[in-house]
Amino acid sequence: MRFSLCNEVLRDLDFAAQCDFAAALGYDGLEVAPFTLGDAPDKVGSGTIRAMRSAAEASGIAITGLHWLLIKPEGLSIVTEDAAVLSKTTAFLERMVELCGELGGSVLVHGSPAQRRLGEDREAGLTRAMKVFEAVARASERAGVIYCLEPLSRHETNFVNTLDEAAAIVGRVGSPNFRTMIDTSAAGLTEDMPVADLIRKWMPTGLLAHVQLNDTNRREPGAGEDDFPAILRALVETGYGDCAAIEPFVYTPDGPAAAARAIGFIRGILAGLSSFTGSRET
Repeated sequence: MRFSLCNEVLRDLDFAAQCDFAAALGYDGLEVAPFTLGDAPDKVGSGTIRAMRSAAEASGIAITGLHWLLIKPEGLSIVTEDAAVLSKTTAFLERMVELCGELGGSVLVHGSPAQRRLGEDREAGLTRAMKVFEAVARASERAGVIYCLEPLSRHETNFVNTLDEAAAIVGRVGSPNFRTMIDTSAAGLTEDMPVADLIRKWMPTGLLAHVQLNDTNRREPGAGEDDFPAILRALVETGYGDCAAIEPFVYTPDGPAAAARAIGFIRGILAGLSSFTGSRET
């Protein structure tokens, strides 16, 4: 299993410095939030893309994907009644799919709760969102990346709060490049079973393509009471071999400190699990 850091945690550093810092801490990659690239992430040019890839390669880490897709530019929505905004949002997300592939990433995470809140006519909003999802699924097939619909807590949005709801939409889209994922904080706040049990239930289905690690208190793993040893054990035992991204939202005392604490905590758990498994087998 590899570990990536969501790069907004280090947003005060330039991208090359983010790569160097993350690599020095022991991360395998950065998961990029497009808003950290400026107010118009869809306008990022080929020179910037080459520079970002070179910075990651020079640091010995990967750009693993994109997340938090719809913060910039402002005013985007996948459920809006405004046809022009819906078209702009669709085109923007299609460009983010392309950008992910151009950066060398393999996965996009569609969270962005404020840009998907349904109004009174939920069915109409869902119909509009489905058209967006179908378009980005086709774009993801062309780009060779996976687009993940992220269930989020009811504190954040009223649309797609559980894996059951996400899986239903994934099934309707019907593309191998459009799947879902687990955010451990959101799942811990909303689902009706422990996150480790969710992993054991859903990982064998093939619908889960990504994991983000954070505590239900919105801080990094290890800064709260969530049972990350059980979560990581479930990931190991179900054969998850892709990248798990660390995504705190509250940084205490700051982003770099939270990033450092998180990777040490997570790698310490994995080392303990490996030691325990090895001793049990001998």
